[in-house]
Amino acid sequence: HVQLVESGGGSVKTGGSLRLSCDASWFTYSSYCMAWFRQAPGKEREGVASITRIHGGTAYADSVKGRFIISRDNDKNTLFLEMNSLKPENTAMYYCAADLGYCGMDMFYSYRGQGTQVTVS
Repeated sequence: HVQLVESGGGSVKTGGSLRLSCDASWFTYSSYCMAWFRQAPGKEREGVASITRIHGGTAYADSVKGRFIISRDNDKNTLFLEMNSLKPENTAMYYCAADLGYCGMDMFYSYRGQGTQVTVS
């Protein structure tokens, strides 16, 4: 049974930083592509960053390039999103997602967590 649990969200001032975590509970975590998505009130869900399975190739939305860093620890089954220089427009619910075959930035991932709220003011 695949389970994804996000943590690390909260309220932060403009220019601050947060580190999100996503704990995954299944044996073959390293075989899955992982990604972070976000959804703000009244807006569509958008891809923030993605990371491939073993070699950890990454991709980012243009709006977060140079400020956000996605990484994974395959030994601890954990995905991270380091968010720096946060802006009010980054306020959203952030979700992690996993898929065995898809590694892109669209929401074709098979599994998704419940999300963690990030508020920047």
